[in-house]
Amino acid sequence: MQKTKPIIGVTGPARGGTAAWLFIKLGIWLQGGKAVRITTRKKYPADQLDGLILGGGADLNPQEYGQERADSQRDRGSHKKGAWHRVIQAFSLVLYPLIFFVRKVFAANSSIIDKQRDALELNYLQKAFDRGIPVLGICRGAQLINVKLGGTLHQDITGFYGEIPKIYSIFPKKRVQVDPDSKLGQMLGAPNITVNALHNQAINKLASPLKVVAHEKTGIIQAVELPTLPFVVGVQWHPEYMPQIREQRAVFKSLVKAAESRIPETSDI
Repeated sequence: MQKTKPIIGVTGPARGGTAAWLFIKLGIWLQGGKAVRITTRKKYPADQLDGLILGGGADLNPQEYGQERADSQRDRGSHKKGAWHRVIQAFSLVLYPLIFFVRKVFAANSSIIDKQRDALELNYLQKAFDRGIPVLGICRGAQLINVKLGGTLHQDITGFYGEIPKIYSIFPKKRVQVDPDSKLGQMLGAPNITVNALHNQAINKLASPLKVVAHEKTGIIQAVELPTLPFVVGVQWHPEYMPQIREQRAVFKSLVKAAESRIPETSDI
């Protein structure tokens, strides 16, 4: 009996996002899957996917959850260069400067709203729900799952940080508590993990079908799951940028395994 590699669709921006795509592709390949890139310029038949990853990037259009864009978010992209410059100076390991460099060169400006991408991903997500294929939302992707199901977002999480400093780093520096009884907790095998933080927005009102399965000390939601489907998980961090950490590789391993289980076995006879 023989199985083909599961095909995992990975959404992203039409411009930029190459670094995230390459690292996600690597993460899927290491676990025996095949990644295909999906953008508004490069689509893939939804009915041929065995799994779906909603990637990070530009903020969702707040009109999707009934809000107007906050003034503090309109020029946010102009502040990130300085933040990244300070982060790169602090890196002491070889891996992180490399990831930073690749991401900086190919990154899209996350301050730009992309309505076409929003519509594309919401459409793919609905088809994934309809077919019951496994879904992983990364950062923006986790937020999109919440919005799709009726939730809202905090457009700016700065106010959550006072005595606790706000972390914005590709380096795993933020401590997150995970529900050990959740799917995420079982795949990670740890109730507490350290993750990176590349987001300025987060889930506000939780969509009623979702369950919070990880959070940080400030109360900001760091991961959600949809209990009514076999595998729908959204994480606020970027596991693709931490391939050296076993728990983060396990996120992709679990997704690929869930996708593989949907492929019917074929006989060689």
